[in-house]
Amino acid sequence: MMGNSGVFPAGRHAALCVILATLSAVAMACNSNYENAIKELCLDKFKQDMEALDQGHWCSWEDTVESYGELTNCTYLVALKMNCFWPNRLVDEFFIGVHQHYFHNCSPTGRLPHDPPNRILGPFIIVPVVVTLLMTALVVWRSKRSEGIV
Repeated sequence: MMGNSGVFPAGRHAALCVILATLSAVAMACNSNYENAIKELCLDKFKQDMEALDQGHWCSWEDTVESYGELTNCTYLVALKMNCFWPNRLVDEFFIGVHQHYFHNCSPTGRLPHDPPNRILGPFIIVPVVVTLLMTALVVWRSKRSEGIV
């Protein structure tokens, strides 16, 4: 509780200072040390895995999912070991860098956009054209047979 003067009592003030100092030390340790650790421990393995793949397969999720999952787990385990929060700003920046280097030419779905094969595209073109022609023929035919219409 606060005293009459509106400040924390001496014991609580000291405890608050210790907590803030501890959090500051953890945050500082998570900055450069954590960043260096994930680059050395996690990124080097991922680089080896990606270099083992043909560059044409980098956008294939099936080919990269295992390595990418290991990279993600590694950053988490390093954060856990160093008492850092995960995810954090450094992890976000780290993965942005990974994506800019390895996946910058990939579409969001992992495949480059292209037209579907003709066997799939054909019905989507032919059916509306045929229906339009049939409806036009029906309207013309009905307009010529006006004798039974009131």
